[in-house]
Amino acid sequence: MTPAARVQTAIELLDEIIAGTPAEKALTGWARRARFAGSKDRAAVRDHVYDVLRQRRLASELGGGLTGRRLMIGLLRAQGADPSDLFTGPPYAPAPLEAGELEAGTASGQPDLPDWIVPPMQEALGADFEGNAQAMRARAPVFLRVNLRKASPEKAFGALQEDGIIAETSEISDTALLVTEGQRKINNSRAYREGLVELQDASNQAAVQALDLQDGCKVLDYCAGGGGKVLAMAGRCKGSFFAHDANHGRMRDLPDRAKRAGAKVRTLRTNDIPGQGPYDLVFCDVPCSGSGTWRRTPDAKWRFEKRDLDELNRVQFDILSEAAAHVANEGRLAYATCSLLRAENHDVVDRFLAANPEWSVSFEKQWTLLDGCDGFFLTILSR
Repeated sequence: MTPAARVQTAIELLDEIIAGTPAEKALTGWARRARFAGSKDRAAVRDHVYDVLRQRRLASELGGGLTGRRLMIGLLRAQGADPSDLFTGPPYAPAPLEAGELEAGTASGQPDLPDWIVPPMQEALGADFEGNAQAMRARAPVFLRVNLRKASPEKAFGALQEDGIIAETSEISDTALLVTEGQRKINNSRAYREGLVELQDASNQAAVQALDLQDGCKVLDYCAGGGGKVLAMAGRCKGSFFAHDANHGRMRDLPDRAKRAGAKVRTLRTNDIPGQGPYDLVFCDVPCSGSGTWRRTPDAKWRFEKRDLDELNRVQFDILSEAAAHVANEGRLAYATCSLLRAENHDVVDRFLAANPEWSVSFEKQWTLLDGCDGFFLTILSR
């Protein structure tokens, strides 16, 4: 595909997404239909789509509208390119610019966020709001987690370099490697195939490191999802590890991932949890807005509404309350989100403490995009 054809494809996909199709579904559907597109073509189209979604407001202002065509015009201008060089007409390129498209619009300077969420995010982040909002317009860094069961950071470095992947250590976590070259080679690399490394943001790794796990512990990951965090825990100590998710199907790949990592993790259905408990640690990475990860899923921020936040707050409190019942007397309860919003973080914990005064906070930390990672919140409770 020519660069112009990639732009035209991105325009068509953006129109689908604006009409309501989730970005991943639109991109996956196109990739299946477009057998002619090579891996570089698919990557370039994906980059165009996600770059627009990260800065949709700016692109619409510079391009003069909220259609796929206008958004791509605006994105190219934001990137310092002249859209006329690519809008050259059929058969594969977008039609030439019309009179109303020749002049760039004016950027308002407003953040690339839904208007309603700006005040609560400003309240949560304070002086750091502007920096975080600006960072949301850029692509997220790619981090790997060194699996300490199988490798030291030095061994992982060497294995990655064999496949042309360059990484550097991170101050955020002692297991985190920031990939600076060869990101798209990771899944086929020996280091990944053999379980020396896993893809995982540094904030998640830092949160697991903060748990200070000891050998012999019994751990329940109560909202395990794909299992990345329970595998990170299992990589740090010898213990008994259990994973649960309300949607058991989300954990379907966990046994294979655990085998590759050299770890043993038992998956549990809800009715099985009491029979294996109580647990020294119950970790709850609860469903949330994902506002700390909106660089990775930027279409989510444009679909997120106030009623979604209200419903999530109810679910978050309920999960924390349910999980507390499975903690051993001298055990710990961890509450985590990948959200930047106080309503999903401190407010939920405060509500839980008011209802359960025997519990208290022993550790609390908020990571933001200004730390060089995704946004993440962790509170550790004890009684």
